[in-house]
Amino acid sequence: MKRCLLTISLALATLGASAQNRKAAKRAARVQVSAVTVARVLTTLAADDMQGRGTGQPGGLKAAQFLASEFQRIGLQPLPGATGFEQVFPVYESPVTALSATLNGAVVPADKLLLFSNQPTLEWTNQTPAIEVLTIGPEEKPMQFVGRIMRPSQNLVVLLDPAHADVFKRLQNANRQPRLRTTEAGNAYSSVLVMTSADSKTAKNTTNTTFAVQGKTQQRVVELRNVVGVLPGQDSARIREKVVFSGHYDHLGVIKPNVAGDSIANGADDDASGTTAVVALAEYFKQRSDNARPLIFTALAAEEVGGFGARHFSQQLDPNQVVAMFNIEMIGKLAKFGPNTAFITGFEKSDFGPLLQANLAGSKFRFEPDPYPTQNLFYRSDNATLAKLGVPAHTISSDQIPDDKLYHSVDDEVESLNLPNMTAIIQAIAQSASGIVAGKQTPTRIAPEPAVTK
Repeated sequence: MKRCLLTISLALATLGASAQNRKAAKRAARVQVSAVTVARVLTTLAADDMQGRGTGQPGGLKAAQFLASEFQRIGLQPLPGATGFEQVFPVYESPVTALSATLNGAVVPADKLLLFSNQPTLEWTNQTPAIEVLTIGPEEKPMQFVGRIMRPSQNLVVLLDPAHADVFKRLQNANRQPRLRTTEAGNAYSSVLVMTSADSKTAKNTTNTTFAVQGKTQQRVVELRNVVGVLPGQDSARIREKVVFSGHYDHLGVIKPNVAGDSIANGADDDASGTTAVVALAEYFKQRSDNARPLIFTALAAEEVGGFGARHFSQQLDPNQVVAMFNIEMIGKLAKFGPNTAFITGFEKSDFGPLLQANLAGSKFRFEPDPYPTQNLFYRSDNATLAKLGVPAHTISSDQIPDDKLYHSVDDEVESLNLPNMTAIIQAIAQSASGIVAGKQTPTRIAPEPAVTK
């Protein structure tokens, strides 16, 4: 009789557990990405009081603190071993504080002169040893020299013909942005760029060029912070199978004003939209409470000035324990494929994209391969750092970047975005990630890039 009662009790318990599981599954199925959260977070991040979320600026700090409060509200946990959601780390910069030069006895106007240097002082003349004079004439292609100018491997004086004023302006704008580095000492070499006309004789024989350059920089320590939260997995056997959702929260800060006098580059699409998606997805998966694998949600710093946040974040993880990375970048506008679509960069590098496509079968949404291969978008966002280590790390976007006139301008405002379509993209990411989050799908690894040897 006791055995019979025990059998009945076990059967009833099993039925009860099954009923509870069914109820939990039904509750999870009803969870949707919150359009209210999307609008609130996006509007907050892209507001004028965030001052464009510039790297190392007060607006960037304010944005990070807001995102940490969102992770706290949702109920995420810090990374194991961390005491909070802010992942703080130092970088260094050396802004130019003084610069003057003469060329062939004539004073160079300040607006025709640029210095790329980490050295505290610079005092060069044409008698100083080991300085190369590089002349870029009107018929040459200056873009092939930009890497050498910005990251010199020897001391350079570069004479750039005024025919390339557009390139000079681009380098000037780049020099105005924080030029950060991870080491205190930095590059031992410097380059000085002078926009000047050079006759053919000078161009061919730079040994006759006389110059004197004086410059100073001031080294600063810049404190950066990623914001990272974790939703622990519910399958203890999959504790080492992490899934990352990321977006960068930084933008350009305060830049040159437009004709209306607006100087705040709010960065609503780039990338308040992607960061908003990270918050909304964290809220969504927390409410579902059925993720088998651990989920890491991160808002990354300093993407616009060199991907420093992604680099530091990747160093805190074992890439072999990251199953996939959903990096979300600029999803506020319609894709070229129309409403309810977005694209995935590096589609051919793993089966991440086909898996996501399969999970959307029967829905009105679809993901497409990157339609802009010449833009090299796979390597232009924060997915690239982990992808180079073999992680199937891809960026999801909808921006028509070759034709986007608002990109990196003060007009990248919330009013320019399509919030219903953006919310649909986030919902599609949530649905398409379901198999990976549940531990039922594992994307193939990306072939790691070989180490660079000198």
